[in-house]
Amino acid sequence: MRIIRFLAVVLALAGCFVLTGPTALGEPIAVDDITGRRIDDALAARASESGRSRADLVELLSRQFLGTPYGADMLVGSASRPEQLVVDFRRVDCFTYLDYVAALSQSGDRDQFVRNLIETRYTDGRVDFAQRRHFFTDWAHTRKINATDVTASVDPRAVTVTKDLNAKGDGGNYLPGLPVVRRDITYIPSEFVDEAVIARLRNGDYIGAYAAQPGLDVTHVGIFATTPAGPVLRNASSLAANNKVVDSPLLEYARTVPGIVVLRPV
Repeated sequence: MRIIRFLAVVLALAGCFVLTGPTALGEPIAVDDITGRRIDDALAARASESGRSRADLVELLSRQFLGTPYGADMLVGSASRPEQLVVDFRRVDCFTYLDYVAALSQSGDRDQFVRNLIETRYTDGRVDFAQRRHFFTDWAHTRKINATDVTASVDPRAVTVTKDLNAKGDGGNYLPGLPVVRRDITYIPSEFVDEAVIARLRNGDYIGAYAAQPGLDVTHVGIFATTPAGPVLRNASSLAANNKVVDSPLLEYARTVPGIVVLRPV
């Protein structure tokens, strides 16, 4: 699944309720009833576990989405189309899934959730296509940071590659109208992802599947969790066999990608 999020479906507003807190849009945000109920359920789950660490809250809240249908390119906006603040729990892509979990983990009510979602999804908390965090590592490199890059500390065999994000190998751009950003991307090659690496991960770590191709940092993202069935990548999977949020055995998944990037919630 692509990490680039520049096409999307529009929210269905039939049967909606309104999140009324102050937002960067300067107007209430209408969401469907299913999303409204699920926001309330997630916030209630968070309130019942208020003593947990931020990382454990991320893991706890990520569980609330298991079974949620996958939806491609959920966000609305482009260089030529005004950005909209999308809040839709009926379907998620791999990145909106992380957005919602990260925002919920810091929120005590609906209005806080909207404010935190904006801060999570957009640099400087401004709802604008140019400010959207289009790349996974933006979470650790743009204000205000959502996570720190701990990849190198998880395994000393991690490799660092300088990439020109948004630049295709053929000279074009993945996201027309946005600049190319040069950034060092550190990843753990898949052959080194073993039990020792797993032992240094923490519940709630954000995991990206390193992209070997030019111009991208990762091709898919998810959340690390320890479960009775073993360590998993909890992710919104577009695979035909899944097509929903699932727990994928992490060691097996790592063998299918070039490597992993690890960000840790702040």
